[in-house]
Amino acid sequence: MSSAPALRRDIRIVGAAFLVLNSVIGAGIFALPGKVAINAGMLSPWLFLVVGVLFLAVVLTFAELASYYDKTGGPVLYASDAFGPLVGFSTGWLIFLARMTAFAANANVMAMYLGSLSDVLDSGPARAAIITLVTVGLKWANIRGVKDGVRTMSVFTVLKIVPLLLLVLLGLQHVTGTTLLPGGGFDIDDLGGTTLLLIYAYVGFETIGVTAGETDKPQRTVPLALVRTIVFTGLLYFLIVLVFVSVIPAASYAEATLVDVGRALAGPVGAIVITATAVFSIGGNLASSMLAAPRLIFSLAENRLLPQWFAHINEQHATPDRSILVMGAMALVLGLSSNFVDLAIGSSVVRLIGYIVCILALPTIRRQASPEARRRAFRLPGGYIIPLAALLICGWLIAQSKLEDWFKVLILLGIGIALYLVEKWVFSRRDPFT
Repeated sequence: MSSAPALRRDIRIVGAAFLVLNSVIGAGIFALPGKVAINAGMLSPWLFLVVGVLFLAVVLTFAELASYYDKTGGPVLYASDAFGPLVGFSTGWLIFLARMTAFAANANVMAMYLGSLSDVLDSGPARAAIITLVTVGLKWANIRGVKDGVRTMSVFTVLKIVPLLLLVLLGLQHVTGTTLLPGGGFDIDDLGGTTLLLIYAYVGFETIGVTAGETDKPQRTVPLALVRTIVFTGLLYFLIVLVFVSVIPAASYAEATLVDVGRALAGPVGAIVITATAVFSIGGNLASSMLAAPRLIFSLAENRLLPQWFAHINEQHATPDRSILVMGAMALVLGLSSNFVDLAIGSSVVRLIGYIVCILALPTIRRQASPEARRRAFRLPGGYIIPLAALLICGWLIAQSKLEDWFKVLILLGIGIALYLVEKWVFSRRDPFT
């Protein structure tokens, strides 16, 4: 008798690092520098760096959480083990929605950047074709196997990181002592709103915990990939934004993007290269979303929090094919029917809610872990000082949100809970003694 198909542990340390990198670095860094610089001016690079250092408290907390687990699910498992299945489901569902809507939003941005390269691509039908081709292509690559998904993502990683590093190297010659260490006080307009906008450049790291069931030695690989990659990302953001404020005049901040930096440094060729880099960057982000987000649905179904139909594993490729198809179909519908702004509203708020639940779960998970698990865990120094700092940071960021963001979150959460209740009803009828 053949055994049931199972997920394969084909993601190793480099693939895990690329997954974090692509989950975090997407469309944000190509648009955010100018928007942040409007309020922070020459302090923008340091604001990016300071926020990254502060947000590292959240990342470190997730690194410890991940070190206790070797199964697919990430936030679903953390919240379920600490607070029960309903909270676990709600957390996983919200983070899935955040990833899925971000995929649809970024697919729109990719179509917009490609449209800037040619008038032929700058039309409604061309936009729809691009979004469809990208979504269907990534679905196909991920159904064929997690290795193909990681390879696709790795190609995008190289194609976006190398030009960004070249942009930094070319731009550093324009950095002066004044731009590096600007005089005057720490005066930033709308610090709360600016920080909430900026944090969009750092969210998405939780993706790596979701794929632990397909990661080699996940209790060690996931924490290392998380911390090292976020530190690298923060430093890269600092250098990119430093070049931005050194090259772009203050009067042009409102409309400028990294494409304008490329044009200033290398003329039309530079603009084309950075435009292509933006496309590759967004492509890598989309690839990581298509790799990780379906695993959230799979984990919810595997833990009997969603109908078992979603937990199907493809016998030939050992991938959660139905979850991938559902993720792709939902993202495609949203991508074709909405614009970037509508899709992005509330995305960061949804993630921050999930982060808070996971941070609050840490004491229970520490207490329930076996002595062997505690021995090999990525244990944070200082007791609960770092998780407490992470909790305060997430709470302050959520306080900057608007009432309409919460209304949309509640509607989407209600849809998920309805599916959860259907599965519980079906399961109770299937086994009346549970």
